[in-house]
Amino acid sequence: MRGRHVDSLSYYKRVSSKEFLSSYDTEESALNLPNGTGKDIVHPPWRHSLGHVLVATLSSFLYGYHLGVVNDTLESMSADLGFSGNTIAEGLVVSTCLGGAFVGSIISGWVADGIGRRRGFQICASPMIVGAVISATTKTLWGMLLGRLLVGIGMGIGPPVAALYVTEVSPSYVRGTYGSLTQIATCLGLMGALTIGIPAKDAVGWWRTCFWVSIIPAAMLAIFMEFCAESPQWLLKRGRSAEAEAQFEKLLGGSHVKSAMAELSKSDRGDEVDKVKMSELLHGRHFKVVYIGSALFALQQLSGINAVFYFSSTVFKSAGVPSALANICVGVCNLLGSIIATLLMDKLGRKVLLLGSFFGMAVSMGLQAVAAGSFMPVTVAFHLSVGGVLLFVLMFSLGAGPVPCLLLSEILPSRIRAKALAVCLAVHWVINFFVGLLFLRLLEEIGPFVLYTIFSSFSLLAVVFVKNNVLETKGKTLQEIEIALLPQEEK
Repeated sequence: MRGRHVDSLSYYKRVSSKEFLSSYDTEESALNLPNGTGKDIVHPPWRHSLGHVLVATLSSFLYGYHLGVVNDTLESMSADLGFSGNTIAEGLVVSTCLGGAFVGSIISGWVADGIGRRRGFQICASPMIVGAVISATTKTLWGMLLGRLLVGIGMGIGPPVAALYVTEVSPSYVRGTYGSLTQIATCLGLMGALTIGIPAKDAVGWWRTCFWVSIIPAAMLAIFMEFCAESPQWLLKRGRSAEAEAQFEKLLGGSHVKSAMAELSKSDRGDEVDKVKMSELLHGRHFKVVYIGSALFALQQLSGINAVFYFSSTVFKSAGVPSALANICVGVCNLLGSIIATLLMDKLGRKVLLLGSFFGMAVSMGLQAVAAGSFMPVTVAFHLSVGGVLLFVLMFSLGAGPVPCLLLSEILPSRIRAKALAVCLAVHWVINFFVGLLFLRLLEEIGPFVLYTIFSSFSLLAVVFVKNNVLETKGKTLQEIEIALLPQEEK
């Protein structure tokens, strides 16, 4: 048994992924067809699972919306609630949400494994609804902070549960495309918040409307998820194989149920019901994949992406571009890159997009560093700064934005998938928090040239890391990926 796994793995390493998948398809077809002719496998129709995935992306829309909702509303909100000019209080309105997201991220794995992916979405929507109501009706700063904390908890639960669900209900040949839909939904949520927030500076109390609006998609998520399929992987882990078959029929169609169940059973090693210990994730047999995931999220944040999102309006303002136009430009670039990533994810693969994305981010951040140099003419520096910001956002959304969550949910073994993804995303939120907290201070202390050069260096480091550590998962089933990544002693 061991020799067969090792031989198949060494063969995979010797050939391209396209050749490997082609030979795998032929092999499987020959085994499954009565005459052994090796005809092409018929993929399950993607339409069956699309509706379920679209409902799940509402959590990503809410994530993007609540990231951007205070952008244009903070000024009028602070005036109404009596903390105008208090930069600490204004910072707390933002950072409290990030703190809540960290808490939500930590517990998301236990929520998803304990009550299932569908109920996990409904748990995610609940604090978002309650928090939005509190934020919309509060008369004090403390009420706003409580509302933002609750919303943040929902934001922390949403992304990992969405990544798990989309990965586990999608046919393998469109899993990358479906995974990219979550990034598009995030972009749409962010742009929606920025658009709805435009009247906030002139219309008294409009900021309250912005919070009320967010209740609609949150309620839709909670209600529509009641009619969506549960993850068959989760059901099988709970010993509910009959229900798993019924969900596969919803997602893939009746003719593909038996083959899907057979494929799923390949990675069923008899230990699925065991509790996952934190020691397994931090220094046990699964440490390597958790390390890869945590490092990817750390490098993603250390590239400076959220510093760009949070403070790009300053760059545009110095170039004489109004903040509303600046937000639209950044949002369009983010959305455009996400759409392109959706089209390319299952054609070029995850690794290629990550390499190209991080390299492009290094170049564009380098442009901003050059623009910050004292030797540049002012006009040229402005153009380089603005162009660098837009190019940076575009390159980020092509790979470094959508790929890490999708890739992790693919490479993490099913037994630890939910909890390990929660740990990796907690790393994301911690670094996100400190980058946002320290960016302006570092900008003053060491200057933009040095700081942007550091960000660019982290993007180049990410290119090297991805090249040496990331496995291509395009077109492979979750079970193939899990078997390929098993520790040698278990093969």
